[in-house]
Amino acid sequence: MMTAAGMARMPARVMMALVGSPDEGYTAAELAERLGVSAAAVSGAVRYLQTMHIVQRLSRAGDRRDRYDLADDAFGGVVTGNAPLYGRLADLMDRIADENTDAPISVARARETADFLRFLTERMPRLVDEWRTARGT
Repeated sequence: MMTAAGMARMPARVMMALVGSPDEGYTAAELAERLGVSAAAVSGAVRYLQTMHIVQRLSRAGDRRDRYDLADDAFGGVVTGNAPLYGRLADLMDRIADENTDAPISVARARETADFLRFLTERMPRLVDEWRTARGT
């Protein structure tokens, strides 16, 4: 399902495995075994998910192996963290529209996209705040 939303297959599989992880998380080797893939595939997926702030590395005293689990409030963090990106993308869409005045259909499409992205910039953090308030977090 996550691949249908645009996520690469291996990060999606790792993320879903971590949804059901034990409280102490999984090591890369445990994830690889659980998913039936190589440790290298898991390593790349974990790095990708860490850059998105979806996965966190856990350390345990006396254990040299890193363990991984979903970050607390992972999806709320992703949504609010991406809001500024939507604003910058909206500005880019406006510049494209400004430079493309000979194509009114393209201008209208770029302006509409920019408006939608600004709407996301404003509303997504508010939705996350509403969610956290409703959850009492």
